[in-house]
Amino acid sequence: MNDAQHTGALEAMLFAHAEPVEIERLADALRLSTVETEELLEQLQRRYDEQESGLALLRFGPDRWQMTTRPYYGEMVKRILDTRRNAPLSPAALEVLAVIAYNQPVSRSFIEQVRGVDSSSTVTKLLEKGLIEEAGRLDLPGKPVAFQVTDTFLRVFGLGSLKDLPPLHDEAGEPNDSGADEESSESDAEQLEWK
Repeated sequence: MNDAQHTGALEAMLFAHAEPVEIERLADALRLSTVETEELLEQLQRRYDEQESGLALLRFGPDRWQMTTRPYYGEMVKRILDTRRNAPLSPAALEVLAVIAYNQPVSRSFIEQVRGVDSSSTVTKLLEKGLIEEAGRLDLPGKPVAFQVTDTFLRVFGLGSLKDLPPLHDEAGEPNDSGADEESSESDAEQLEWK
């Protein structure tokens, strides 16, 4: 391997590792001495600086290096990563998703009627995360905006289509046995007595 190939290999290893790496490990992988590897790292660092590259090499202590994005481009990197999308969903968000998925297309007022609370901020967050989208307007007074789930919703929840959603309780085909109702009312009465 020539110097250009060694430099390319260094870039690939640092990019793939994504954490600080000891020079000894890099040298071992390249089958070079630590001195030669350090020279290649310093050359690569200078090249990134001269080209005002979006990448930078950081040196941690005497013997660890890491490839990072240049802080100057941090705001743009944040925009593309959009860390808000990775935040876990709240119980309210899961409720809103369930209402939309099982009844779509639905209006915001329908969602709020089912949940019994204002859901505008939750709907806005789900729109930002790309889990729901506007699906036109409903043919109702005021022409409210309709919402439906997206392909991202299906992917995140491991569904091929909305047909893969688990059935609702009344759709599950569970028989309503009058004997079972009597038993549950008896156990309810017993629970009331114990209290």
